[in-house]
Amino acid sequence: MNYNKSTILTSVSAALLGAMLVSGPALGAEFSACQVTDTGGIDDKSFNETAWNGVLEAEKRLGVKGRYIESAAETDYEANIGSLLGGKCNIIITVGFLLGDATEKAAKANPNQQFSIVDYSYNPPMGNVLSQTFATDEAAFLAGYLAAGTTKTKFVGVFGGLNIPPVTIFMDGFFYGVEHYNKTKGTNVTVLGWDARKKHGLFTNNFSSLDDGRSYAQNLFDEGADIILPVAGPVGLGSAALAVEKGVDKLKIIGVDADLYKTNPEQKQVYLTSILKRMNVTTVNVIEASKNGTFKGGEFRGTLANGGVDISPFYGFDASISAGMKSELAAIRKGISDGSIKIGG
Repeated sequence: MNYNKSTILTSVSAALLGAMLVSGPALGAEFSACQVTDTGGIDDKSFNETAWNGVLEAEKRLGVKGRYIESAAETDYEANIGSLLGGKCNIIITVGFLLGDATEKAAKANPNQQFSIVDYSYNPPMGNVLSQTFATDEAAFLAGYLAAGTTKTKFVGVFGGLNIPPVTIFMDGFFYGVEHYNKTKGTNVTVLGWDARKKHGLFTNNFSSLDDGRSYAQNLFDEGADIILPVAGPVGLGSAALAVEKGVDKLKIIGVDADLYKTNPEQKQVYLTSILKRMNVTTVNVIEASKNGTFKGGEFRGTLANGGVDISPFYGFDASISAGMKSELAAIRKGISDGSIKIGG
């Protein structure tokens, strides 16, 4: 079961209103929402692009003006944020865990400037920063269970870009979803590339090299994996290219962040599903709260229950996914949402 757009917007809007209140700069009639990307570019088919789609949606729905600055390297973060200060933007949205320090520094130095950051939270929270975080382990758990029930080789693989929490949370959920399937069915599907208990696994140490995406996927494929989850932004496009060459009967890919079936249409046939972080939905609601004067600092966490995370439809694979598996996934979704299923428990 997937939430429809109106349900998600309503749920997330309500949650945001429950999230410390700070007024933005007086900029006149035109409201400006500005995004600073992580490395990988605005069209990375992943988290930068998904958050930017939220800004574009806000332009259509709310009549705001959106613009972005791309970060080519981590050394760009402070300068890029700094270029948007001084009353140029009502709200500044920074995308990615690695922008946490630069965003904090700017927010403390500019207490009247509103910020929102994706994939990072502060303790204690700051009154002028609303963090957008996501329980992606919940959706990844569903994907892991699905992969375990779909694999023909009984081996599934996963690798990450960097060993940071927004990456490993996907890997943890996937690992535990496979484990849950094994416990439920009495099977022995093996996860290659990550051990959630030992916190040890494979990382490309970048979010940009498609060659790494191909080579890491090839290594996992050579070890027996016929379904692979690359948690590495654009790096995963290299894995998808490999799957195209191998054929989907031999290798399938699980996407992350966005619905890769839609954002990567040239290779859409390889995606069994995608683990969705609805950054577009949370971003448009943050902008709406800022524009309406209801912006509050703190944290909003997207979950399965409120529609902030999910898995995508199965598209071309839908007919091959049994009714029993779909029913089991629905039951697991309910169990995670009501707390009766504990991830890693």
